[in-house]
Amino acid sequence: MTGSVVLDPLVPLVVLYVLAGIAALGLAFAIWRGLLGWALRALAAIVILGAIANPSLQQEDRAALSDIVVAVVDESASQRIADRPDQTADALANLQSEIADRPNTELRVVTLGDADGDGGTQLMTALSEALSEEPQARVAGMVLITDGRLHDLESAPPILPAPLHVLLTGRDSDWDRRLVVQNAPAFAILGEPVTLTLRIEDQGAAPATDLVDLTIAIDGGAPLAFQIPVNEDIELPIDLPHGGMNVMQFATPVAEGELTDRNNEAVVQINGVRDRLRVLLVSGEPHAGERTWRNLLKSDSSVDLVHFTILRPPEKQDGVPVNELSLIAFPTRELFLEKVDEFDLIIFDRYKRRGILPSIYLENIGTYVENGGAVLIAAGPDYASADSIYRSPLGAVLPGAPTARVYEEGFTPLISDLGQRHPVTTGLEAFAPTSGEDGLPGWGRWFRHVEVTPTQSADVVMTGANDLPLLMLDRIGEGRVALMASDHSWLWDRGYEGGGPQLELLRRLAHWMMKEPELEEEALWVEPNGLTMRIIRRTLDDTTGPVTIIHPDGTETIVDLEEVSPGRYELLWDAPEVGLYRLRDAETETVIALGPAAPREFEQTIASATDLTDLMAATNGGVTLIEGGLPSVRAVRAGRPAVGNGWIGITPRDAYRTADVSVTPILPAWAALLLAGLLVIGAWLREGRR
Repeated sequence: MTGSVVLDPLVPLVVLYVLAGIAALGLAFAIWRGLLGWALRALAAIVILGAIANPSLQQEDRAALSDIVVAVVDESASQRIADRPDQTADALANLQSEIADRPNTELRVVTLGDADGDGGTQLMTALSEALSEEPQARVAGMVLITDGRLHDLESAPPILPAPLHVLLTGRDSDWDRRLVVQNAPAFAILGEPVTLTLRIEDQGAAPATDLVDLTIAIDGGAPLAFQIPVNEDIELPIDLPHGGMNVMQFATPVAEGELTDRNNEAVVQINGVRDRLRVLLVSGEPHAGERTWRNLLKSDSSVDLVHFTILRPPEKQDGVPVNELSLIAFPTRELFLEKVDEFDLIIFDRYKRRGILPSIYLENIGTYVENGGAVLIAAGPDYASADSIYRSPLGAVLPGAPTARVYEEGFTPLISDLGQRHPVTTGLEAFAPTSGEDGLPGWGRWFRHVEVTPTQSADVVMTGANDLPLLMLDRIGEGRVALMASDHSWLWDRGYEGGGPQLELLRRLAHWMMKEPELEEEALWVEPNGLTMRIIRRTLDDTTGPVTIIHPDGTETIVDLEEVSPGRYELLWDAPEVGLYRLRDAETETVIALGPAAPREFEQTIASATDLTDLMAATNGGVTLIEGGLPSVRAVRAGRPAVGNGWIGITPRDAYRTADVSVTPILPAWAALLLAGLLVIGAWLREGRR
């Protein structure tokens, strides 16, 4: 119970001041006239003014409130390495014990985990939110149990109501090695080197090292090993091996004694694009589809087309002088011997042997395929003849042998059972201009089909007349070949009977032969969206096995995929954290980085309270190394140093809650009136006797 005197005037203070002024003038007049009762009149005025001021005794019934100490415990990823979890647990237990021994003091504990995405440690945000939930007048101290690595210093509270202390985890002997990849572009042109800047840096009390190992793997393949110096920027030129997404994984082995291996790897994803697609079109003779091939290829501005066509075969004798047929000789030797490797795709359109291209040229094209080149054969009746290109050195790499039989009848090209699963032809019906009937695709018919016998390794993805193989694909060495056993695909482009998806089919064929990852028959890849990954497996088999997901910390999760379309299996999976994930099944393997391979939590892993120095100094708090011993808790006055050797200080706030308030007038109105009346009468009597 506490009491105090308060004034509760019966009139506004301005009126009270005016009345006091009038009374003072009256008193001065009485003194000037020499009235003997002026003193009694003055006392009467004071009593009246005091009664109007209404002084009262205010008494409060107060209940003492406890002091609050806010503790923010950092349990982010960087706090889960080495023995920091044990240090954190010991520091928190000691703080709880110290606060429990103090009278009228409470401890509020806030636990901080990893921020969403790659937000890092939001330490100041957690502190601000904790303070906003407590009365500022009761906060006696704040304690952060952390490694000092935070990523939201700008979110610190503008005013801290009590001393701020940091109990710092980590040890003086800690060191870590980190791999950094800088200036990695999102896109790069195939055939042109892209330069990446690598840096391996040692942090903390690292041992002296000159060179460290570095491995580079592309798309989960076999890694290449190098040695590079430490703490130096290294310029690394890289040629992308294929179009589409190239996933490059850089890693340095874990050294004995370093804190973590979570920042020893980095993943760079670069989309490889072709500047120009160089195509050589070889036409055996003029026909209705020749210009269609040419127009299709020329319609794409990214295609550089060289068209070699035979307008006048050697056996044609019409008496026209050769010098009147052409201005310059076509550079066949340069094209088919010296520069054939510069072409991305070679198309033979109804070509047959006529002695124009020597066998050595065709043999060189076969070598070109085995070394990684691509050849597409659009076969007409010539393929079934004795002069067939199959009966040349090039026949060793072709996926089908002619039987010499040609069907001249209408048929609708169909996608085979295998073709429904093959990326070149799967879903091709969706590009039909009309809807089909009787189970047939909604595209026009063709009217010529060359009968061929596929090789054992060839994939038949389309069928034609009498369900015979129409489109065959095969891999030869490092290269790929495709055989279309008809020369009537141009009817689709001309819109005959509604036409068909010739352009889409040619695009897919070209991309498959260019080894674009999106059209690989056996592929495993991931489409990330935040921390959710869509796992996609494409296969020509009827079933696929489980996929093993290797987490950034080395733990494994095995998942089963569901078939969403023929040959395509998918699963949506939520990852628990950002970082580098490896996925593999019995045949394929891939890597994916959700966020950076090394999150912000692992950019700086050596414990340091440097970023918090200014905040602690402003509140007279300080940092205490847990390694050096756990501190006791003392009470200090506001404005005094709040940290010392082996102790930290809190400022008692003496806060209270008012339970009841009573106000009692000091001078009742009747007493004031009686006293004032007596004084006035006394003054009158005194003056009357004189």
